[in-house]
Amino acid sequence: MTNAADAMDPAALDPPARPAPAKTRPFYWSVRRELWENRSLHIAPLAVAAICVVGFVISAIGLPERRQGVLALAPAKQATVISQPYDVAAVGLMLTGFVLAIVYCLGALHGERRDRSLLFWKSLPVSDLTTVAAKISIPLAVLPVITFVMVIATQLVMLLWTSVLLVAHGMSPASTRVDLIQGSVVLAYGLVTCTLWYAPLYAWLLMVSGWARRVPFLWAVLPPLGVALLEKLAIGTTHVGNLLLDRLAGGFDAAYVPMAERAAKTHQGIPQISVDDLDPGRFLTSPSLWAGLVLAAAFLAVTVWLRRRREPI
Repeated sequence: MTNAADAMDPAALDPPARPAPAKTRPFYWSVRRELWENRSLHIAPLAVAAICVVGFVISAIGLPERRQGVLALAPAKQATVISQPYDVAAVGLMLTGFVLAIVYCLGALHGERRDRSLLFWKSLPVSDLTTVAAKISIPLAVLPVITFVMVIATQLVMLLWTSVLLVAHGMSPASTRVDLIQGSVVLAYGLVTCTLWYAPLYAWLLMVSGWARRVPFLWAVLPPLGVALLEKLAIGTTHVGNLLLDRLAGGFDAAYVPMAERAAKTHQGIPQISVDDLDPGRFLTSPSLWAGLVLAAAFLAVTVWLRRRREPI
C-alpha cells in the first residue's frame, strides 16, 4: 500500500514563504533608532512646555481683575494683549525645536564615529542612503511634528485654565478671545515654511558632522564666516554675507505679507499674524527657496558619500 505521505504533493509540505519585508521598514526602524538614542528630542520640548504652563499659571493670579481692564480696550488691542502669552509659548517651543535640530545635526554622524558605533551600524543591512535619510528626517519632519503637538497641547492647557478662572469669578469664558483653530493653521504654516527654508542649513550641519574629526560646530560656522570676511576685505562686497543673512532671516519675509502692510492693516505696534497674512504663493515661487533645496540635496549626497568612506575617530 502506498504511504499517504508519499502521495502528498511535496510543495504542500514546504512551509509557506514569508512575505518580503517592506522597503520602508529599514527606514522606519532607523528613525526609531534616532528617537531612542536622542531622548532630548522629546524631553526638551516637554520641559519647555511645562515651564510655559507653570509660568502662565503664576501670571494668571489676578487675571479676572486684569481682564476687566483689557475688555475696555479696542477689539484689535484686546486680541493682542490676550493672545500674547499663547504667542510667547509658541515662539519658545519653536525656538527649542530649532536649537534641538541644530544640536542633533551637528552630532548625528560625528557621534557615531567618536564612540565607534559606526562599525556596528554599518554591519546592519541598512544602506548609507537610508541612514542619512532617517537622520535628516528628524529636523525636517519629526521635530516639526513634535513642536506642533506640544504647542497645541500647551495652549489648550493655558486656555482651559483661563476659562476655569473666568467662570469661577462669574465671567464668560468667551472673553478669552483666543482662536486656536486659526492659530494652529498659522503655526503649521510657519513650521513648514521654516523647515523648508532651513533645509540647506540642516543638510550642511549634517555633512560637517560626517566630515569633521573635532569640534564640528566650529567647522560648520567658521568657513562661511571666513569666506564672507575675505570677500569684504578683498573686494569690498558683501554678497556672501547677504546670502548667509538671507538664509537665516529671510524666510519670514518670503512666507508672509510684508510687515509694513501688516502694520498698516492692524494699526498696532506689534501686528498680529493671521491667516490673511500667509503668502504661500510668494514663498513657493521664491528663487532662494528652490536654490536652498537644491543645495540641501547636494549636501545630503556628499553626506551619503562621506558616511560610506569615513572611519571611526
